[in-house]
Amino acid sequence: MTAVTDQDHTDEMDHAEHNGDAVAPQDDHRENTSPGEGDPEATPGNRPPVDDAEEASDLKDTDDHARVPSDAGTSGRTKSKASADPEDPEEATGSWDDGLIARRVNETTAAQQAAALEIRASRAQAAHASHVPRVPAPLAYDGPLRSRLDALRELVGLSRTRLDSGTLAEAGRVLDEAAGRRRLSGQHTVVAIAGATGSGKSQLFNSLAGVAISETGVRRPTTAAPIACSWSDGAATLIDRLGIPGRLRRRPLQSAEMEAQLRGLVLVDLPDHDSAAVAHREQVDRVLALVDAVIWVVDPEKYADAILHERYLRPMAGHAEVMFVVLNQIDRLPGEAADQVLDDLRRLLDEDGIALGEYGEPGATVLSLSALTGDGIPELREVLGQFVADRGAAARRISADVDAAAWRLRPVYTTGRRAGLSEEARDEFAARLADSVGATAAGEAAERAWLRNANRACGTPWLRLWRWYNDRREPTTGRLPVRAQADEEATARQRVEQAVRTVADRASGGLPAPWAQAVREAAVRGSQGLPEALDELAARAGLPVGRPPRPGWWPAAVLAQASMTILQVVGGLWLLGQIIGFMSPNLGVPVLLMVAGIIGGPLVEWSCRLAARGPARRYGLDAERRLREAAAGCGRARVLDPLAAELLRYREVREQYARVTGAGVG
Repeated sequence: MTAVTDQDHTDEMDHAEHNGDAVAPQDDHRENTSPGEGDPEATPGNRPPVDDAEEASDLKDTDDHARVPSDAGTSGRTKSKASADPEDPEEATGSWDDGLIARRVNETTAAQQAAALEIRASRAQAAHASHVPRVPAPLAYDGPLRSRLDALRELVGLSRTRLDSGTLAEAGRVLDEAAGRRRLSGQHTVVAIAGATGSGKSQLFNSLAGVAISETGVRRPTTAAPIACSWSDGAATLIDRLGIPGRLRRRPLQSAEMEAQLRGLVLVDLPDHDSAAVAHREQVDRVLALVDAVIWVVDPEKYADAILHERYLRPMAGHAEVMFVVLNQIDRLPGEAADQVLDDLRRLLDEDGIALGEYGEPGATVLSLSALTGDGIPELREVLGQFVADRGAAARRISADVDAAAWRLRPVYTTGRRAGLSEEARDEFAARLADSVGATAAGEAAERAWLRNANRACGTPWLRLWRWYNDRREPTTGRLPVRAQADEEATARQRVEQAVRTVADRASGGLPAPWAQAVREAAVRGSQGLPEALDELAARAGLPVGRPPRPGWWPAAVLAQASMTILQVVGGLWLLGQIIGFMSPNLGVPVLLMVAGIIGGPLVEWSCRLAARGPARRYGLDAERRLREAAAGCGRARVLDPLAAELLRYREVREQYARVTGAGVG
């Protein structure tokens, strides 16, 4: 019993087509036999269609008969009868065709010719349709899986400027493989048989195919390249995707029962995953990333091999629904040893995190069999047939790949802590910027300026003169030295930098490392030129040009203070005139005027000072508020807005990541 290759199958089809073409002329010859040549029951009315040549000949003869002169006389008819061929029935009976008979013959022949052409056209279309291979319907993903793939594609697009290409490589590979698999047949399921050296996977491959396809033997490694076996047509593009050449493609034993049971299966025998040849291991890893499902074949000696569990089974724990684990060579185990080894294998799989499909729950299928004796092969073929008939392995494989890619990306998208910039942090940043430009000092200076202006307008001239004299006499010893402008600018710059670092740390708290770094970089970019911009704003938003505004009671206070001064001057001049004898002595009135002026002037000034405290305070607070708002606006435009944009981008990728993991899929 030998394997049937795709080339042999194609040759058989070509041979069948050639035989069909060879038989066709015989049928035509039988159909073209005239009624008098072997078919006595055939009549001109019910005979089968004839060839084009015969039809043309019949038409020609009919036309010749139709061209008999209608005006020929009796003698002409008699002469025609006398000269007729005795072997021609028509001539022997003396029959001839007039115009009516010719038209009837033409109509009958034309109908028969049209029927023949129609039959030939239908036969040609049927033959063409039988030779054109049917293209299988492409794979269709359900709504949740499509939504997850779209979210993963959007996630990769949003993250390209924040994450390196190596971090997104696996996600990009999953998207490419999902798109490539979707364009191919959805009626086929590609299942790979993988195992260690000497596990008997090639023998199991041959047992499922019913024919010796893959080479078996004691030489290691035996399988050097993947071999594919397809149970139905239309899987060529799927096998092309695996990179398996045509010389390594086979067909199983031609059995109606096996073909119906495993229709749609594409079985691939892989090299040993622990082969000494590096190229063999690379082929195993490449094909395992492309197949829809995998059958892991283990033997009683190496079922607990660390390479199998640590390199393959444990990383593929999320693919349990598209995984079979087969314990082969149970014929070598005596008594109940097979059940014990199988239970220990289930324990190891559970430790690897692989869910076992028991009691109707989704998970990996674990079986025991012997490919040598055939024990357990029918059970595996039945389970595999149900698995293939479900037509859902490809979608489940892609879904598991998306889960694996999302799990690898988890450290760069979530930390389990709350991230964002609170209002408290924003207010603190604005306060630090306001302190760096001296908003509080500017407000106090504005308040003092308002009070000083009020004192100048409402104070007594004598007190103003006395204060001026004291200021002139006060020595400079003991005063704090005024800091240079350069020192003040350096201090302001340090305050701005400290404010930017603080708000950046607050904003990046709780973010994954790449996004926290992006937030800090955005803050640093925004801080460039911020001190100079704040200085310019402070100059524009500081004290207004000119004197502070005056309240409504200010003119009355100025008039009252001027009246008190006039009383003092009048009383003093009056006393002076009495002293020099210019005026009659009368001390009461001038003294009263002077006392009223002397007491009333400070009283008016004190009253004005009390009344000016409220407007002066409001004036100072207004100046401080303008400067704080200007500093906050500058800091918001240069630092907070870029930080908010980065945080918004992170929230967007978090939402997309939630959709990828399935949390955002409704």
